[in-house]
Amino acid sequence: MSAESATPAILFTLSSEEARVLGCLIEKEITLPDYYPMTLNALVTACNQTTNRDPIVRYDERTVLRALESMKSHGYAFEVNIVGGRALKYRHNMKGRLPGLERPHMALLCLLLLRGPQTAGELRQRTERLHEFPDMPSVENTLAELIGYKEGPLVQCIPAGPGQRVAQFMHLFCGEVAGTPASSMVISAAEAPVMAEKAADDDWRRKIEAEIALLQAQVSRLQTLVGAVK
Repeated sequence: MSAESATPAILFTLSSEEARVLGCLIEKEITLPDYYPMTLNALVTACNQTTNRDPIVRYDERTVLRALESMKSHGYAFEVNIVGGRALKYRHNMKGRLPGLERPHMALLCLLLLRGPQTAGELRQRTERLHEFPDMPSVENTLAELIGYKEGPLVQCIPAGPGQRVAQFMHLFCGEVAGTPASSMVISAAEAPVMAEKAADDDWRRKIEAEIALLQAQVSRLQTLVGAVK
């Protein structure tokens, strides 16, 4: 593989504001197609929703507009002039920027952009209004495809570790994920024996196997990139 083909897909690192705007554009395209593309005012409202968002933010128009201008300059968003329309509207360009992404990929990326690191189980439950995954393997397979995206990984697997029972996943649009899992995943010493007992059941084994498969896809991609650099 040439160095050019091994170039990471995400050449421009988004700010947290840009990631929120991108997630909102993807979400509303799927859930409210009649109101898409979106006006600046609608985007501000979407960014500041108190449901299906983590963290909750309070962006003003200037913040969202600044994010849009930066995204436009890097090909992540377009400004749309609609004949007869009184306000400019905006749409994302994910399909053009990252070709080959289908509805299941977009649904997972949307949720990761809007809500941060999540487990595969949480992603399946929360993506129901965006795309209905029939089972857990379908979620895990789609995550593996995002990790192994042909032009570079779009998602990173955060392995289970101290205080984190199950692997989490995070998008890479804001750069590589670092640090420990969210504090909400930390378990107390009193809970540890219960978690240890649960770890022996079949469901736990399946999750561990899925985590290993996803990590292998991520390692394989890194090995390809290192080989291309050499």
